[in-house]
Order: sequence, then structure tokens, then C-alpha cells
Amino acid sequence: MKAVCVYAGSSAGRLAQYARQAGELGGLLAGHRIKLVYGGGRTGLMGAVADGVLKAGGKVIGVIPAALTGLELEHKGLTELIVTRTMHQRKAKMHELSDGFIALPGGIGTFDELFEALCWAQLGFHRKPCGLLNIKGYYDPLLKLIKNALDEGFVTGQDSKLLLEGATPRRLLDAFLAYNK
Repeated sequence: MKAVCVYAGSSAGRLAQYARQAGELGGLLAGHRIKLVYGGGRTGLMGAVADGVLKAGGKVIGVIPAALTGLELEHKGLTELIVTRTMHQRKAKMHELSDGFIALPGGIGTFDELFEALCWAQLGFHRKPCGLLNIKGYYDPLLKLIKNALDEGFVTGQDSKLLLEGATPRRLLDAFLAYNK
């Protein structure tokens, strides 16, 4: 695994543990010589994971749409910053550069990106791992929703196993490194 895309909130959230574990994930990625690909922001959990990678001497590729650069939201200390015209191009570039996808706590944008990667895995468009860093049970309601979809016949048993989950950065990264395509 050479590069992992991390989807994360541009806000830090309510708990300090979110940013702390985002930074820890960044440090672990760098320690395994795995590049971070992410949305290019400097704030919130996005900034925390990027800073964690950079602090540990790793490489970070940010991908940001031009409309967000004028707001000074982009991280200035990245290894590389790619500016796209649209959000669609941003997501396509992030997919192209990555060998797997991790969602940290976040909001609607994070959910959108996660579900696109997960849907593409379900459809067989890629065989890359998709996972949740489930800090303090943040994603428990989502996991319950997927279980309900399975129980109601809208998701197959095989597809319900596409989404890896870990409560700590180390557990999730271990699952990614053990992932069999």
C-alpha cells in the first residue's frame, strides 16, 4: 500500500480525541511510508491528519477545488497540492492516487466521499479497502444502518463486509495492511 486517501471533517468536532487520533493516524501512515491523499485543507480533522503525517516525516498530497483556495483553506505545508476545477474532479483525482480510503469523523462531505468509494467497491470498479476510524463510536449509527439494510435485503452479506472498521488508528491500519483484494 503506497497511498491512502483520508476523508475527514474540516471541523475539529466536539471531542479533542478526534483531532488527537487523526494526528496519530497520520503518524502511523508516515511510519509505514504510506502517502496521505486528502482534501488539501488546513483546518479541523483534515489539517490534523496532514500535520500528523508531516510531523512524522511523511508525504502528503492535497487535492482541492479552485473555489476553496481563495478562502485560504488550503494547507500551505504539503508535499504537493493539486488544484482541480470542480469537486467531481477532486474526488476522481483522490481515487486515482489512492490504494485505499479511510473516513474519519466528519459531516456531509465526508459521508459523500465515503459512500462513493464504498459504492464503487460494491460495483467492482476498484478492489481497494474502505474503512472507518470509529473514534468513540462516532460511526456506530452508520454501522447500524448498514446492518439494517442487510437485514432488510438491500445489502448482501458480502457487500456488508466491504467496510472495515477500527476504534483506534492502529487497529484500522492493521486491517488495511491485512486486506486481501
